[in-house]
Amino acid sequence: MRIHFIAIGGSAMHNLALALHQQKHQVTGSDDAIFEPSKSRLEKAGILPEKLGWYPEKINTAIDVVILGMHAQQDNPELAKAQDLGLKIYSYPEFLYEQSKDKTRVVIAGSHGKTTITSMILHVLNYHDREVDFMVGAQLEGFDTMVHLTEENDFIVIEGDEYLSSPIDSRPKFLWYQPNIALISGIAWDHINVFPTFENYLEQFSAFTETMVNGSILIYNEEDKQLEEIAAKATKPTRKQAYQTPAYRVENGETYLETPEGEMPLEVFGKHNLQNLAGAKWVCQHMGIDEEDFYEAIASFTGASKRLEKIAENPSAVVFKDYAHSPSKVKATTKAVKNQYPNKKLLACLELHTYSSLNTNFLEEYKNALAEADEAVVFYSPEAVKLKRLEMIDEARIKEAFGHKNLKVYTSPEKFKQFLAATSYQNTVLLLMSSGNYGGLDFEEIKTWL
Repeated sequence: MRIHFIAIGGSAMHNLALALHQQKHQVTGSDDAIFEPSKSRLEKAGILPEKLGWYPEKINTAIDVVILGMHAQQDNPELAKAQDLGLKIYSYPEFLYEQSKDKTRVVIAGSHGKTTITSMILHVLNYHDREVDFMVGAQLEGFDTMVHLTEENDFIVIEGDEYLSSPIDSRPKFLWYQPNIALISGIAWDHINVFPTFENYLEQFSAFTETMVNGSILIYNEEDKQLEEIAAKATKPTRKQAYQTPAYRVENGETYLETPEGEMPLEVFGKHNLQNLAGAKWVCQHMGIDEEDFYEAIASFTGASKRLEKIAENPSAVVFKDYAHSPSKVKATTKAVKNQYPNKKLLACLELHTYSSLNTNFLEEYKNALAEADEAVVFYSPEAVKLKRLEMIDEARIKEAFGHKNLKVYTSPEKFKQFLAATSYQNTVLLLMSSGNYGGLDFEEIKTWL
């Protein structure tokens, strides 16, 4: 097929483009901004657009399929041309469903943990040489792309996001997939710009269970009471498998998981990661991996990219970066690190980067989110607030919202960097939480400060 991507530079979009290019489809695309690593990877494959921008002349009747990314706007000129010509326009999730409608679809959903759970499942399957199609939200060790599509594989494992499908399709992405096996990790209000109330956000997960195939399997975290209610009311799945945090202990910075064969040391840590592991185990068992084989494989799982990723360490200091940005993720991640290193000082830094986190009406959700940190920093860019057309927030409002006695607030990338560079990291864990990069922080440079 000839396939054109409108907004090809996104993390998910460029990976899908690469996967389709590998399948020998003729792939083209456009975007008005393409950053690394998307730029280099598209260039290496020979499908990087020659010029940035939108060019309606690229759109013609020889194109079989147009895939529309969220980065594009509703009035995008290439989209308008495709609509005028009556071309088939897919959102990312709609196209993914079309490619997998004859497969057994395994969909991992939830407000938090879905990338890690999907990564755990793929790690275990890869360890045991089980070939599956997949779409995951982070680059994984041992995998070339975040998307893999074939004609022959029976299973596809999909990270099911609840955010909008495309600029012209306001349904959550995961409503497209119609899972045969689904996992929901937990529910904590997010995406306030799309789901203005928690009740509205909850409704999306109820709707998700109603898209499941009749006779399907629902796996869910029973420690989440709202999720437990949703699972109880779900009518499509005929098998429901609850899971919870497995027994474990932490000693000298090492986490040990209790298994039927005895204690097993893990590379990952924290209550949420242990919950994620329990959910991933049930998914793998329903995909034909027995419990013993699961434990053998998961022992070597080091984590998904940017998910509690250790980026530097010496005998006295450790540095982690994590994608956490929503209140529940920030609280869980901070607590997990403190529990893992109870005898070290914890310096936790959070960038308010998303629409929700920069919204003054949402700030109060962060109350005590950094409570486990000995010292805490919140960084945000006033320019990002302006770009999102939100009410300006100030230092006093942030300090009041978080309620942490040792909280510093930075709005200048240079001053934040100076603070980090001047800090003593003797017997310290530095935790950097953000879905951004603190205005251009060089994570490699941090290693020179320890």
